Amino acid sequence: MMLVGSNPDLEANFDGVRTTFASVVEGLPKRVSAVFDVDADGLAAAGVFERVLERAGHPIQTVLPDRERNVWTPENRRRLAATSPEFSFILDLGSRSEKVLDGVPACFIDHHRPEGSPEGDTLISGYDWEPIPNTSWMVFELGSAVAKVEDLDWIAVIGALSDLGEKAPWPLIDICKKKYTAKWLKEATALVNAPRRSSDFRPEIALQALREHSSPKELCESDSESSQGLRKARQEVKRAMDEGKKSAPKFAGEVALIQVNSPCQIHPLIAQIWRGRLPKFHVVVANTGYMPNRINFSARSAKGKSVLDFLKSLDAGEGEGYFGHGHDQASGGSLPPERWEKLKRAMGFG
Repeated sequence: MMLVGSNPDLEANFDGVRTTFASVVEGLPKRVSAVFDVDADGLAAAGVFERVLERAGHPIQTVLPDRERNVWTPENRRRLAATSPEFSFILDLGSRSEKVLDGVPACFIDHHRPEGSPEGDTLISGYDWEPIPNTSWMVFELGSAVAKVEDLDWIAVIGALSDLGEKAPWPLIDICKKKYTAKWLKEATALVNAPRRSSDFRPEIALQALREHSSPKELCESDSESSQGLRKARQEVKRAMDEGKKSAPKFAGEVALIQVNSPCQIHPLIAQIWRGRLPKFHVVVANTGYMPNRINFSARSAKGKSVLDFLKSLDAGEGEGYFGHGHDQASGGSLPPERWEKLKRAMGFG
């Protein structure tokens, strides 16, 4: 395990990891693949990273995970293995001590709470930095060590706006607001986030839109197939949100539980809304309609409360599914019904 970047000074960290990243890129073999999360941060990171590596002379195969967004599941391992990589990058999907693919070295670039990294692999983590940068921010800064990135600024900022908000302490956000306007950056961020939340789950069209357009305004106003797909997905998610907002919480101890039933990934958005309304509670939003035979849930807490530690303290028994990874104030999971019922009981809901 190589944990890079633990200095609390942000610029000092970036100086160090640029050197590490450049060294990794210099030693890359011919066949390189990269797996990215499918939220706006992960897709923005992909939009920057693809071009950085291509400009550095190392074109990559891009892999997007399925709805579980877990690179360690058999299906997502299969997706990565199908590209026959000699080296892999894992971005915005967390880090664990377990290998993703046996025999394939990897570099993790991430800002979630690290859970280790496989022996011999590289982990570039921003979790201990202040402030904690999102992944597209990290990729933009790392990429500047090996290629020209200035024209990719708006893509990187989309990821930051999605993950950290418009008040995030990254000077590039204000620069891009003046260059492209806040209106178009916000609109593009909402559109890029939409297809991974829609019922047909098509994050690839968001990445395609980032590839095809040269500014946020162009992406938003385009009649391209990808941009039209983004607008359609956004409309569907809005309708689902209007319905999901009607669900009221139930309370047990320090937990507020909201249950929704939607094929759209609205549970993180509902959880975010209720976190602001219920700052003293761990907010858990469970969606029974997102995946067959699974309860997918998002958990949020206000600053100063760690919903991640809370979930890790609970026992849902052994079996399929997972929960309790991610950020201190933003976590969740995906469990079969019987394990979800055990987790509910552990949270205090009999």
